Amino acid sequence: MSDKKTARLKRATKTRSRIRGDRAHRLCVYRTPRHIYAQVIDPSGGQVLASASTLEPEFCKEVVNGGNVVAAGEVGKRIADRAKAAGIVRVAFDRSGYKYHGRIKAMAEAAREGGLNF
Repeated sequence: MSDKKTARLKRATKTRSRIRGDRAHRLCVYRTPRHIYAQVIDPSGGQVLASASTLEPEFCKEVVNGGNVVAAGEVGKRIADRAKAAGIVRVAFDRSGYKYHGRIKAMAEAAREGGLNF
């Protein structure tokens, strides 16, 4: 693995250990150059309660490019709606070691506007 990826995974591990200690639902984010994915995971880490991504068929009809800030904002709105539908309002934000700017920030702000607290 490259040093950059190793450093990101190290940051992610440290964040996840803190979240595990809080026993909170986790809003986990993963991004690739073309897409962004979000999942709400239960405190035990064993079950995905809600998910959203730019790969969903209805999403692909609305947004042409899944790898930009606009698409990340839409994913944030969708994950907030689905989490609230599952009865989850409070989550811990797991950015998976990515820097909090650009697409990650846009998704987090949209999820907050959608009603999630973190």
